[in-house]
Amino acid sequence: MGMEKYVVLLAVPLLVICYFSHVRSDLLEHRYNVDDAIPLYVNKVGPFENPSETYGYYSLPFCRPDRMEEKQQTFGEILIGDRFVTAPFNAKFLQRKDQEVACAKKLTSGEVSQFQAAIKQGYYFQMYCDDLPIWGFIGKFGRSSKNKSEHKYLLYQHFEFEIFFNKDQIIETHLLMNPNEVVELTEGREVDIKILYSVHWIETNAHFNERMKKYSVSRHSTTHYFSIINACGTFLILFGCLLIYYMRVIRKDFYDLIPEDAAVDREQTGWKCIRTDVFRYPEHRSLFAAALGSGAQLCILASFTLLLGLLGVYYPYNRGNLFIALIVLYTMTSGFAGYLAVLFYCQIEGKNWGKNLLLTGSLSFVPLFLIFCFLNTVAVSYQANAALPLGTILLLLFIWISLALPLLVLGGISGKKSHGEFKASCETSKCPREVPSLRWYRGTLPQMVLAGLLPFSTIYIQLYYIFASMWGHRVYTHYNTIFVIFVILLITTSLITVALTHFQLAAEDHRWWLRSFLCGGSVGLYVYGFCFYYYYWRSNFSGFLQLSFFFGYMAWICYCIFLMCGSVGFYASLLYVQHIYSSIKSD
Repeated sequence: MGMEKYVVLLAVPLLVICYFSHVRSDLLEHRYNVDDAIPLYVNKVGPFENPSETYGYYSLPFCRPDRMEEKQQTFGEILIGDRFVTAPFNAKFLQRKDQEVACAKKLTSGEVSQFQAAIKQGYYFQMYCDDLPIWGFIGKFGRSSKNKSEHKYLLYQHFEFEIFFNKDQIIETHLLMNPNEVVELTEGREVDIKILYSVHWIETNAHFNERMKKYSVSRHSTTHYFSIINACGTFLILFGCLLIYYMRVIRKDFYDLIPEDAAVDREQTGWKCIRTDVFRYPEHRSLFAAALGSGAQLCILASFTLLLGLLGVYYPYNRGNLFIALIVLYTMTSGFAGYLAVLFYCQIEGKNWGKNLLLTGSLSFVPLFLIFCFLNTVAVSYQANAALPLGTILLLLFIWISLALPLLVLGGISGKKSHGEFKASCETSKCPREVPSLRWYRGTLPQMVLAGLLPFSTIYIQLYYIFASMWGHRVYTHYNTIFVIFVILLITTSLITVALTHFQLAAEDHRWWLRSFLCGGSVGLYVYGFCFYYYYWRSNFSGFLQLSFFFGYMAWICYCIFLMCGSVGFYASLLYVQHIYSSIKSD
């Protein structure tokens, strides 16, 4: 199977994702007659400052409806921890209700303590009315007016729904928690509560297809434009510096090359004198080729994921679409990973391509699986919504075994059949040239620190908003911005890696293969360093569950960034090295 067939194969799931996204949008165009029941579901509760720590709505002793049913959920909704259950409120289209009694119950002292702990931690809840999200806090925490040293816990009892409609469709919903309808919770005492709700209908001229726009409105559009300007500025400065260096130094080296028929043999220095070693294959060829194949797959995966964002597939507050797209794209791009890894491995005279193929499939999946097993165990111990059911886990494993692995193998077989000789611009000598002693700042770690700084500077402004969307309550909809910055990131990584590779060769150090990969991928280490800054100084996260989820999954994401940018840096350096050494005539 050639690469052209793989491109066609990858286009099919993209069209399917887009199609079902539009089908889902059509299904959301609910139309109602007067007195028709409105679908109203409760979803989850949890500390507002810890978005990853959510629990089922009825994990707290709220009033339950007489007939409680679970809504049929999509695969993506299960993955993001949504658990829809019937709400205790009865709303009907255009039917106004004022202080209707949902239920009345007596809270035991244990249930009072449970609510007190939730109020103290700032618990909020999420509900859905006609597939529109609404939020509210379960109560408020303050100090007693009589004794300032005593705390006061107030539980909200009155839910006020404002529903905006246009003809027979619901356009917008608001939920107000009446601050005057509260009950004070006292430690160790039973409390009688009466949950009330009101439903008010307000006519609007807004159209149904515009009802998700308010969730997409950004209050920081100027900052997003500034981040593009910052990224473009960094790229232009770097490109200008390298262009000047190329025109003044490297081109001069080309002019000084000795002609093939030169009568006088002059000693060559710098990058020209190591031409017989620069294409010497690196150690651990199988691991190196597998890392390149996995990194290239992740680069393709990220590109198509952002393209789907530009097409509007990930509409607000349905991040399940994003997870489904990632699973489908990861599965379908496995063929690219197998093809590119085995192709390169065979070109550099690797023998055991089957082992290389297995290593390629394991590089990204095995770390994710190990991290997931640990974090899912933590979520199960907390009884949090983030814990995936066993059936969902088995389905994910089935997708990887039955679809991703076969495509990986097919790609590897295609790479084995289509590989040719490695295109080296110069012949390689049998004995490697001794590398001269270099100063400390030319070592691998100092070069990685320098290499990751400029690419990271192109994305750090956007990182806060991306993190606030991934780990907070914001919605990220600027896919055009992040796509432009993603392209600039790849180009900047390529340029800085090429520059450092040239300086390494100029110092007569021919061990550039692994160094270029490490320097290109070092931006992933900077992103992980940013995680610590975000966690301790830009967020109010607390608790082991949030801590483990944040640093656990971000470790895997940054590892993927490392593989992706590392492969981009190596391939850019390879093209550059082949270009400059093709100008040298072998003796």
